[in-house]
Amino acid sequence: MGADYRCFFCFNRAFEKLMIQEQLEPAEAKYFTNEIMQLYLDKQEEFSTPQLARELHARLKKCTNNADPYEIRKKQSNDLILAGYQKFKNQIQSSQNPFDTALRLAIAGNIIDFAIDDSYKLDATIDKVLHSDFAIDHSSQLKSDLDNAQSVLYLGDNNGEIVFDKLLIETINHSNLIYAVRDKPIINDVTLADANYVGLDQLVPVISNGYDAPSTILEYCSKDFLNVFNQADVIISKGQGNLEGLMETQNRNIFYLLMVKCDVIAEKLHVKKGDFVVTKTTALNQGTETPDSNEKYSKE
Repeated sequence: MGADYRCFFCFNRAFEKLMIQEQLEPAEAKYFTNEIMQLYLDKQEEFSTPQLARELHARLKKCTNNADPYEIRKKQSNDLILAGYQKFKNQIQSSQNPFDTALRLAIAGNIIDFAIDDSYKLDATIDKVLHSDFAIDHSSQLKSDLDNAQSVLYLGDNNGEIVFDKLLIETINHSNLIYAVRDKPIINDVTLADANYVGLDQLVPVISNGYDAPSTILEYCSKDFLNVFNQADVIISKGQGNLEGLMETQNRNIFYLLMVKCDVIAEKLHVKKGDFVVTKTTALNQGTETPDSNEKYSKE
C-alpha cells in the first residue's frame, strides 16, 4: 500500500515549519525540499505514509544534526496535561461510566499531533468528545474483551496524549497490560524516556517496538515486541499513525482509538474528518471485519 497523493502536501506543510524552526539556510532548505519531492516520487508506491515520514525525518535530522527537533514541545505537551491530571482523574472517578469517560478523554488527547496541526484546541476537543457520539463505536466490545483478556498490549502514540493513556490504563486496571512506544524520537511520538517522564513505567511495563517510524510497522519491529504483539489477547492502537501501519493486519484482536484528522483516513473509515472512532474493523480499505486466522507475524 503506497502513500496517498494528499500526504505529500501534508508533508510539505509540516517540514516547512520544521525548516523554519531549525533555521536552515536557503540552500539547505532548497536541498531538503528537493529531497521531499524526490523521495515521494521514488517511494510513493512502495512506502506507506509513516514510512515516508520516517525517512524524511531521518534526512532532516542528519541535515540539522538535531536528533529530536520536537523535544521541547513534547515536554510542554506532557506538562500541560500533567497539570490537569488530578482534575481529569476526579472527572473520571465521579462519572456514571468511568471507562467511557476515560476512553473519551484518551481519544480527545489524540488531537495533540504536531505532524498534522500544532495549533490544536484541546479544551474544545475534550468538550466535544464528551458530548458526541462516536462515528464508529465498538467500545462496549472493547470493554467486554478487556474484561476477559489474559493479556493486553497498548500501543502509544503522541506526547501529551500519553497522560490520558495513563488515566485510561488506570481505569482499565488490568493486571497484565504492557505499553509500547517508539524506539527513538520521531515527531512528537512517545519514547521510553517520555513514558517514564509521565510515570507510565510506575504503572505498567513499558517496552519499545524496536523501530522509529511514527507508527507500528510490524515487518520492522523487534522480535521482543512481536512476541508481545502476537500473544496479546487485546491490542489497543492509539492514533492515525498506528492505524496506518496496522490497518491490513487481519489476525489480531485490535481496537483502534483515534480522532480522524484528515480526509485520507476519513475515507478509509467511511466517516468524516474530525470524527471520533473506536473500531475493531481491520482491512479497512476493504471495509471488512477481521477474519479469524491462526497466522502470526514473526521476525527473522
